[in-house]
Amino acid sequence: MSEISKPVLVVGAGPVGLTTATELLRRGVPVRIVDKAAGASPLSKALLVWPRTLEILRRLGGDAHIAARGMPLNAFRYYSSGAPVGTLRFHPRTKPVILPQPDVEALLHDALTAAGGTVAWSTELLGVEQDDTGVRAVLRGPDGAPHTEEFAYAVGCDGASSRVRELLGIPFDGATYPATFVVADIDMEGPLEHDTSHYYCSPKGVLVTCGLPNGRFRVFTSAPADLDRDHITLEQVQRLVDERGPGGLTLSDPVWISAFSVHARRAERTREGRVFLLGDAAHIHSPAGGQGLNTGVGDAHNLAWKLALVLRGAADPGLLDTAAAERHQVAEAVVRQADVQTKLWMVRKPYQTALRDLLVRLGSAARIADLAYVPWLAGLRLVYGDRTGPRRRIGGHADGGLLTDREVWDARTARRRPLRTALDDDRYTLLVVSDGRPPAAATARAVRSAERLTGLVGVRYLDTTRQTLTDTAPAPAASGRPRPRPLGRGPLLLLVRPDQHIALARRAADAHEILTALTRLAPAPARDGERVPVAA
Repeated sequence: MSEISKPVLVVGAGPVGLTTATELLRRGVPVRIVDKAAGASPLSKALLVWPRTLEILRRLGGDAHIAARGMPLNAFRYYSSGAPVGTLRFHPRTKPVILPQPDVEALLHDALTAAGGTVAWSTELLGVEQDDTGVRAVLRGPDGAPHTEEFAYAVGCDGASSRVRELLGIPFDGATYPATFVVADIDMEGPLEHDTSHYYCSPKGVLVTCGLPNGRFRVFTSAPADLDRDHITLEQVQRLVDERGPGGLTLSDPVWISAFSVHARRAERTREGRVFLLGDAAHIHSPAGGQGLNTGVGDAHNLAWKLALVLRGAADPGLLDTAAAERHQVAEAVVRQADVQTKLWMVRKPYQTALRDLLVRLGSAARIADLAYVPWLAGLRLVYGDRTGPRRRIGGHADGGLLTDREVWDARTARRRPLRTALDDDRYTLLVVSDGRPPAAATARAVRSAERLTGLVGVRYLDTTRQTLTDTAPAPAASGRPRPRPLGRGPLLLLVRPDQHIALARRAADAHEILTALTRLAPAPARDGERVPVAA
């Protein structure tokens, strides 16, 4: 495995940049993370953290932080002109947590420190150049003197007004919604449940209320065209809440009131050679669905493990090509759903309102949203890969989909754990799924071939009869012991990525497809000089 001679530059120390830097550092990649601000922002811009993002944060040691500062959200409740039309209730596996952005950033700062990193505040990117050997960035620190540093790669996590994107000359096309919106974090007295988000739609505009862990509420509402965006008063917010809400809500003691426009924009491309764009630097959209922070953290997680494998010499640089393609797929879906939801909020014509209300009632009553939409919001239905043809699915496992999170007994740690959590996240895992019988010859050959790429892939065994996860193959049964019931056509081989998505799910008879994929993933010397043998 090669030594990493140059660090990665991460520009921006919000949730996306902190996730990128921490994920790289804990995988052995040196990082320089800079931000032109003097310190972390106290504003709670993003609030909602969905289950898949919570998994990522818990991997970084955030359990205690989430438990202490987060507030589980029980439901979305929708109203039309004051009348309730539907409720989306969250089940334990899809339930999000209200964790304001400053708390997310504090969690990530702790994780960054634990990984050996620190943020260089008051440090601005002035210029960037690159060639086949690396990136040269011109930085200006607190002393005001520009200087040049060399990096292996650079990652722009510096928000919607990204300096990195500007320096690369990448267009950021899209549209701005015609309405102005107002957001306030405030004390509110009234009859609303604190652990439910309430959506009030009416011809006068939309109002969204959401409880915060500190006992306050977040109020989000569309504003009249003549609103003075620079001088918004508590009285004006109160009047908007009275016009759109259920009545009986009294606001006081605001800690933050702001007006803003909502945009839907995507960068024309999110990679330029050795420079990547993530999060709001790559795509922005309406806050509908609460996907912004979650999508950005997902961008960071997706790129970091790939970049680490490449820089450690365990994977071919071609792996990096998949990051932009996969996250473009996600951003496209998120921007589309946020756009649809925002436009539904703002409909005015009676027939449009009636159709919207009917759709919400049907989705709530028939549990369509519970079965499809909410798991997608939660990040649990994301499937990477080609969507134009039928998706290969074997034994309940789909190529590109998330591995199941059912609990298993992990022999490595001697405790029960969710399967996704139990697998390594710094390399691929060849997971042999069987009924506990010793592997047949074809499976054993596949395992031996995979074991030659130790930096790229590890092997583990899942016994579905006993729900145990081990590092060694099952031993032959003792003489006279009844044989376990067979699993149809024999064991499954799952090639699981470091982010717990399934790259390939195949029967043992098709092990050559997995080994061919590993051969392509392996760095050039392994491909050309020491080709991994493909099991027959």
